[in-house]
Amino acid sequence: MDSRIAEAARALAAGDPLGALNRVALRDDAAALALRGIAMAQIGDFERASALMRSAARAFGPRAPLARARCVLAEAEIALAARDLGWQPHALAAARAALEAHGDFVNAAHARLVEIRRLLLVGQLDEAEDRLAECHAAPHADRLPAALHAIRELATAGIALRRLEAKPARTALARATQAARAAAIPTLAAEVAAVAKTLDTPAGRLISRGAERPLVIDEIETLLLSQAFVVDACRYAVRESGTVVALARRPVLFTLARALAEAWPADTPREALIERAFRTKHPDDSHRARLRVEIGRLRATLRPLAALHATARGFALAPHAAREVVVLARPAEDAHMALLALLADGEAWSSSSLALALGASQRTVQRGLDALACSGKIVALGRGRARRWTLAPTAAFTTPFLLPALLLNG
Repeated sequence: MDSRIAEAARALAAGDPLGALNRVALRDDAAALALRGIAMAQIGDFERASALMRSAARAFGPRAPLARARCVLAEAEIALAARDLGWQPHALAAARAALEAHGDFVNAAHARLVEIRRLLLVGQLDEAEDRLAECHAAPHADRLPAALHAIRELATAGIALRRLEAKPARTALARATQAARAAAIPTLAAEVAAVAKTLDTPAGRLISRGAERPLVIDEIETLLLSQAFVVDACRYAVRESGTVVALARRPVLFTLARALAEAWPADTPREALIERAFRTKHPDDSHRARLRVEIGRLRATLRPLAALHATARGFALAPHAAREVVVLARPAEDAHMALLALLADGEAWSSSSLALALGASQRTVQRGLDALACSGKIVALGRGRARRWTLAPTAAFTTPFLLPALLLNG
């Protein structure tokens, strides 16, 4: 390694991308291209950084498999930072295998963590947990640098947060804080602090007997483990004592269940149920007939947990065992809350990556983005294929509790 390359590498390690560029900006050899790519990524020009890393991988060629694998890893991490989730994981898996084969266990662990972070973003929690277990069991897992320890604990906390396990999340974040402090990397410490802040940020609302109050994640976990009859408007399910009735794919039934739960212990008028379920203020006989059909379906669906009684003016919910009926609602009601939840991480997302994370069509996502942009909640950066979306400075913060994969897989 020549002196200029060494100086540029030291500048990057110290967080000085401009100093690194000053040393290698006019060079086109493989090592210089790789360092320039890392510098551009630190500056925030992810598109240019990715192009430089691809050029560096080609320049190293097949005779330098270790260097090429490191370039693939860097490109994957740049894509993750740019929220470009369309890259193929098999390329990173091949690079990780090459790193392990050449004894570079630190970068191999780094590759595993990049894979895990991508899985978290697209909501594949079970696979992320399996990969995390592999990361703990990998060679030299106990001798990783402090920065990778912090990232691994962040991944652990991320899984716990999305599973609403408050105590494991707090424990993992405490370890991540210590590791980030030891690593002395300001951006990493800031990321850990931002995640820790979500633990004390309202993640939902409790609606009961006409009143409501905000809940943090610890309170939500306690509520879901309680004996209460919970209509979960975050995951579109009904829960009681460990029994879960999923209604994510039956929106009319869920709307009726929520309306009945909000009115409990009183009944809900038929006209109010029709208005909420069928979105009309002028019901006719066909709406009343349809309501009877849907109530019959809801009665059959909830039979293990509760009964539905007809009253003179409507219907009432009667749990078999629970003494309390509550609704767990989102911190704020918004038609495009899932999009806002993803954009709340502060990064700039492409519409294609948002569609991938949501499991929705790109056209549907684009309509939601246009609506949010018109309301001033998000802003677009760039044009054409380079366009990215991020929260407007004044938009409300949404917690990880609202991530869309959980909404559909309660």
